[in-house]
Amino acid sequence: MTGYYDIVLGLIPVALLGITAALTVVGVSLTAAVPIGALVAMSVIGHAMFINTPADVSDEANSARPPLNAD
Repeated sequence: MTGYYDIVLGLIPVALLGITAALTVVGVSLTAAVPIGALVAMSVIGHAMFINTPADVSDEANSARPPLNAD
């Protein structure tokens, strides 16, 4: 089953390459299309890091159990 972060990892190159190619086909110069595609890829990464944060919200994370000792 693919999760949100699997989709994000797939969208990063798709956004960068796909938007750059689409803008180039439409007639935007390559030197303008690459930064626009990179901006979209950065916004996907930023959404995954800051808006939809990878937090563990399970009941085990909120329990009063002490941390495991590696020694």
